[in-house]
Amino acid sequence: MKRFIAVGALLLVGCSSMQYYAQAVSGHFDVLQRARAIDEVLAADDTSHALRTKLEQVRVIRSFAVKELALPDNGSYRSYADVERPFVVWNVFAAPEFSLQPHKSCFLFVGCVSYRGYYNLAEAQHEAARLKRDGYDVFVGGVPAYSTLGWFDDPVLNTFVSYPDAELARLMFHELAHQVAFAQGDTQFNESFAVAVEREGLRRWLERHGSDMDRDAYAVRRERRTAFIELVQRYRDKLAVWYAASVNKDEMRAGKQHIIENMKTDYVALKESWNGYTGYDRWFAQGVNNAQFASFAAYSRHVPAFEALLEREGGDMPRFYAAVQALAAQDKPLRETRLAELEASRTPRAVAAAVTAGAIAQQ
Repeated sequence: MKRFIAVGALLLVGCSSMQYYAQAVSGHFDVLQRARAIDEVLAADDTSHALRTKLEQVRVIRSFAVKELALPDNGSYRSYADVERPFVVWNVFAAPEFSLQPHKSCFLFVGCVSYRGYYNLAEAQHEAARLKRDGYDVFVGGVPAYSTLGWFDDPVLNTFVSYPDAELARLMFHELAHQVAFAQGDTQFNESFAVAVEREGLRRWLERHGSDMDRDAYAVRRERRTAFIELVQRYRDKLAVWYAASVNKDEMRAGKQHIIENMKTDYVALKESWNGYTGYDRWFAQGVNNAQFASFAAYSRHVPAFEALLEREGGDMPRFYAAVQALAAQDKPLRETRLAELEASRTPRAVAAAVTAGAIAQQ
């Protein structure tokens, strides 16, 4: 699930808006104040062996990102911060009771996004309660990392540093990609581009640094994620069809609940095929609703187009980035047309594989 923090933008009118931006600014600067150079952390006597091992791996991944993927060679992920909580922020998603379209919030510099991020869980829950009182379905999701788009040096955080090496590399490649190209207010473009970079980066990383065990473990995780993505998308499509029906509210509500219950049943069967793996139980913990499906929106919609563009550029990352930056500078309608042309240039099988695997970035 990717997320941008608009810090320093305190020009909106209204007390609630000012309060929201104030917590964003103070929360982010608290993260920065906690950051210590990785070299300093590694030299400290009280650094645990586990953390030391992971930070040494971060340095290898960071160097790979620059040399092999031409990602920004700056201060991001060269420091470490322990925020003393399991997530750095919590995103609040909302959607109408009978719609899968997310309730959007618009910010200076980054445009409109389908969530609001809070550094304090209680504040996120307070916002969720307000939206629920207004009749929205709501979902609060914890986020392990976010990008400041190169405005600040993003540190490695305790919230994700312990990930398996392949997952750690994937996340870092993805977040660094957001510093390369950004189209204001176009989440699908931004996320799809970052997913394309992470996929190519991870492919090269596992080729160069992965053991057979690493590749096998990642293949299992990818297979499970793909199956879960397919489950969610299938039931999202069912809900979309149902919401277009001409029935009264009571019938609409009952039909919605029936579809969701069927999804839960299918998930239980899916877990059995995974020998009881519970990694996605948290997705159901708050109760499935439209906001949850909105949070799972098709951020990977344009992944096939970006992969086609990368192929066209012969796998040359700097040329690929330049082409993506040119797309980001265009008006959205023209950008959408060009992306559709790129996607059409790929085979249906390749497109399906890219979309399914790309959607993994949401988790």
